[in-house]
Amino acid sequence: MKSDVAELYLQYLTSVRNLSPATVKAYRGDLHAFFGWLAVEHDGAGEIDLEIIRAYIGHLSRQNAATATINRTLSALKGYFSFQVRQGMAEVSPMDGIRGLKKSGELPSFLFEDEMSRVLDVTGDDFASVRDRALFEVLYSTGCRVTELVQINMNDIDQSRGRILVHGKGSKDRIVFIGKSAREALHAYLPMRNERLRRSGLSDTQALFLNQHGGRLTQRGAAGIVEQRVLDADIAKHASPHTFRHSFATHVLDRGADIRVVQELLGHASLSTTQVYTHLGLGRLKEIYAQAHPHGAVRPSTSKEKEKIENERHP
Repeated sequence: MKSDVAELYLQYLTSVRNLSPATVKAYRGDLHAFFGWLAVEHDGAGEIDLEIIRAYIGHLSRQNAATATINRTLSALKGYFSFQVRQGMAEVSPMDGIRGLKKSGELPSFLFEDEMSRVLDVTGDDFASVRDRALFEVLYSTGCRVTELVQINMNDIDQSRGRILVHGKGSKDRIVFIGKSAREALHAYLPMRNERLRRSGLSDTQALFLNQHGGRLTQRGAAGIVEQRVLDADIAKHASPHTFRHSFATHVLDRGADIRVVQELLGHASLSTTQVYTHLGLGRLKEIYAQAHPHGAVRPSTSKEKEKIENERHP
């Protein structure tokens, strides 16, 4: 990678654009991969033009890279070359005329309300069980990202008002709300958290969610906890902390929340990002209609399925 210019660009993203560390890390990897490919395929020499960019897109496609990965790479390259133009290092950008790939239309995975209830039904009174229930309840109640969840500190929580200050992408803070179940789960967890800190000798740690050793729970640690819980709940679908976010958005929109309010709660910069969840809701309505309507394409064949539909009608 052309390290000097790339590092200047990445520093610009951090200090001026206020992009998250995760995004900057991903862009760093994208630039490194591009210049690595360039060194092999084009000896790393000569002017980078439109044809080279198109050849690299083709290379990524042949590697079966996901559409989102290719579009993120294009965003990283577009920003990098635009930065060079603004700094007077280049006259034009080779990215002019390059557009991102059309998204596949694949909807994000989510859990139905009965599935979410099974995940939240954590038993046990040991530290891990009580912490995990609080973690799941906060994720589902707030719809926050896992990166935001593990950054929550004690002074970010206002239990009396039932809200939490989360630190989102691009250093954008927002208020999210915790319902009764989440507040009760936190009430049970916090004394055990404080005792774990006392035993570990890390009493000055401000992190809300702790690991077994009393340190701040990591993003990877939280993901592992969620994945294991979904397996334990015998739910036959892959789920991650982001699945809780998708489920939160889907459920509140299905129950009539205004889409712009949900946009604010999720911290989406664009309303179009939030609108995908309206499609999820419509898809679920269509499924219920097909099962329940006298002229629907599919009729429930068992009493259990009929009971499920009745519950969907009257949650």
